[in-house]
Amino acid sequence: MKNYSYQTERTCSKQINFSIDDEGKLHNVQFLGGCPGNLPAISKLVEGKDAKEIANLLRGNPCGGRGTSCADQLAIAIDNI
Repeated sequence: MKNYSYQTERTCSKQINFSIDDEGKLHNVQFLGGCPGNLPAISKLVEGKDAKEIANLLRGNPCGGRGTSCADQLAIAIDNI
């Protein structure tokens, strides 16, 4: 399993830490900062799911006119590995 850390841009959360196993499954997603209810829920929902499928699902989801969101930033982080 490989561990990753991504510095977010234009979001309330400042960093996303996550792991991807040898089968491409997402694990241990942690958002540092941001919404204390929604982001832990996202982490639970994506646990054990295919990372590329999650990126496709979350990519482009905006928040508050920022042009991105914490979910979108997770997709970008996955796309960049």
